[in-house]
Amino acid sequence: MKILIADDDPQFRKALRITLRSQGYEIITAQDGVSCISLAVDTHPDMFILDLGMPHMDGISVIEGVRGWTNAPILVVSGRVNAREKVRALDAGADDYVTKPVSIDELLARIRALSRRMTQPSEDQEPVVHLGAVTVDLASHSVDKAIRGRRVKVKLTPTEWKMLELLIRNCGKLVTRQDLLTHIWGSEHISDSGYLRLYMSQLRKKIEPDPSHPRYLLTETGMGYRLDPGPGQKR
Repeated sequence: MKILIADDDPQFRKALRITLRSQGYEIITAQDGVSCISLAVDTHPDMFILDLGMPHMDGISVIEGVRGWTNAPILVVSGRVNAREKVRALDAGADDYVTKPVSIDELLARIRALSRRMTQPSEDQEPVVHLGAVTVDLASHSVDKAIRGRRVKVKLTPTEWKMLELLIRNCGKLVTRQDLLTHIWGSEHISDSGYLRLYMSQLRKKIEPDPSHPRYLLTETGMGYRLDPGPGQKR
């Protein structure tokens, strides 16, 4: 995970850089608010650790600046203990606030807590995948297709949905026949690959522009299936 640390205290930056790198984090540092914004645009960090009292641009302005284009967690580590400052930072978009001096154990715990939030998406952050004319929205459990300029709902059976959802959640990766069978029917059916061929055939008829020559729902011979969303889609 890439963390951008912005603080005007060189000793504090150095200490954090050494400690966090030893924990496996990739660290980038900035000495003021302006350079923090510039580095953030160039490097797209996964998390920010910010001081509030920085020269040229203070921490509140940095938070407001980056919140316009990223949802990366922001942890404020500041010597300002005034409750109003904490409220201002949180209202501007910070996710957590801790005052200096802070123990390294507490700081690491707060970083881990923010990291867990990153890996637990809310419903409105569920993937929306476009497979040509077909759009799959995992949050609303819906599939629709563009036909002659209008969107038409594609009806999937519960089994077809489970198969498609698992492939989307492993987008670009091989999903073995055993994994699919276990996910859909349970471990006692791991040898029933005929079921998979039947449901994959039905799914391709609803999703693929040419089911006999699939572009998105690909067979990995002897192993399983893989969803290839094509260029421009996240994997």
